Amino acid sequence: MNWPQIDLGDIAEFRNGLNYTKDSEGTGLRIISVKDFGNKFLPKYEELDEINPNGILRNEALLKHGDIIFVRSNGNKDLVGRSLFINNPPDNVSFSAFCIRVRMDESVNPRFYAYFFKTPNFRKKLSLLGRGTNISNLNQQVLRRLEVPNPLQPVKSKVVKLICSYDDLIENNRRRIALLEQAARLLYKEWFVHLRFPGHEHVRITDGVPEGWERKTLGDLCSEVRELVEPDAVRFDTPYIGLEHILRRSISLNEWGRADQVTSSKHIFREGDILFGKIRPYFHKVGVTFIDGITSSDAIVIRSRDPVLHSLILMTLSSDPFVAVTAQTMREGSKMPRADWKQMQAYPIMLPPYKILSGFEAIIGSIVDQLKTLSFTNRRLSKARDLLLPRLMNGEIAV
Repeated sequence: MNWPQIDLGDIAEFRNGLNYTKDSEGTGLRIISVKDFGNKFLPKYEELDEINPNGILRNEALLKHGDIIFVRSNGNKDLVGRSLFINNPPDNVSFSAFCIRVRMDESVNPRFYAYFFKTPNFRKKLSLLGRGTNISNLNQQVLRRLEVPNPLQPVKSKVVKLICSYDDLIENNRRRIALLEQAARLLYKEWFVHLRFPGHEHVRITDGVPEGWERKTLGDLCSEVRELVEPDAVRFDTPYIGLEHILRRSISLNEWGRADQVTSSKHIFREGDILFGKIRPYFHKVGVTFIDGITSSDAIVIRSRDPVLHSLILMTLSSDPFVAVTAQTMREGSKMPRADWKQMQAYPIMLPPYKILSGFEAIIGSIVDQLKTLSFTNRRLSKARDLLLPRLMNGEIAV
């Protein structure tokens, strides 16, 4: 089925993003920038950087529901032309000068086009406009001239409803992941910060240490693992986790690429290892791996010395106090500050008796298992959606 075509410029208006300098450092205005795209459909508003809106904030630069943001320019040519759909944004969200906003009237169903922009054929079209290579600088003129499908509104609505059914399931699972992670954090605080562990009523505490507990350091319980490998020395489809795949304040490492997408040497990790993003550690990128694979040298691979210690180490490394201390003791790199493992391993930890430790491991371990199941379910849903989407958009499947 061939749908009628229309120039994108006939149904949309365009705007480049904000230019801002170090003088705008602060908070108040959330900014979508190139690093926030990846392969996502929706932005994660809670992970956006903020700037001081004084002298920069202009109402016409604020985003609203239904807007679509494209990467306009970036050194990584694979990212140029990627897009995000703005779904019910919080107040004061804007976008950087390396992006272009596409705004359509609700009557044309912007979400339909947001899905269309994710199809391989559309991405290929953008690449062809770059003289045989990936485009290096997308601009408004290129977007205006692009032909896009323009089926009847009932058809657009049916396509969106079908794809949204997948997205709704994925989003529901993401909410369940967030709730499970919050439960794990609360349990860690209850037992190891507030010291309200099972049986605490009958345990004497001296100098802040419960009777039967031991003062240890992080380095006593786990170690940094450095197993370097070249990407071409592993299978092309070996999972690769870079910093761009590690979500802020989430212990679930449920996103990854492949070894054939990287060129420099990487570190090997095993399922259950913990990755700690060392670049700007205050970004709070810490999580547990659900598969074997390779990771960026900008991540520290951490492995417990005993399986029963795993959950305690995971929750300690991902806790706000640990991340704060690590950020305070980070060393200055040539370009940006980095976490220092020598300082990290000196972090004090109170080790409980085996009965309490194994009980904590059983509860958190069960939560991690559920996180893994939900993560893999979402990957299967995403794969099914991505296979269905181009067939819907080129009319192969009638709706």
